Amino acid sequence: MEALREKTLKAWHLLFLTFGLTACQQLPPAGGSVVATASPGHAFAQASCSGCHAIERYGASPNPDAPTFAAVANQAGLTAQTLTFWLGDAHNYPREMEFTLGSREVDDLVAYMLTLRDPNYRPPP
Repeated sequence: MEALREKTLKAWHLLFLTFGLTACQQLPPAGGSVVATASPGHAFAQASCSGCHAIERYGASPNPDAPTFAAVANQAGLTAQTLTFWLGDAHNYPREMEFTLGSREVDDLVAYMLTLRDPNYRPPP
């Protein structure tokens, strides 16, 4: 009888230990997805561009006259070089965008924007 009691206690200890260790594990956020760290280009776009432009793959720009980043990134013939040139030339910007980007900001922004390329991209209606 004592051996059965000892076995039962060991089983309960093992169960509680397993439960305790499981309860201490970090879980992903609700929805099951893990939040990725934003790239420097995404962080810059969020801080400096998202007031006018949709900076994510989907969505409409807050300013209807401002193209979405996805629309820019999916233009026929666009390359990293052409986008770098355009973003680096402050004289190309509309008057609403009166600011200058440094070469590091341009490189970060280009790297981010090119992640929005999609071979199945279709402009919104």
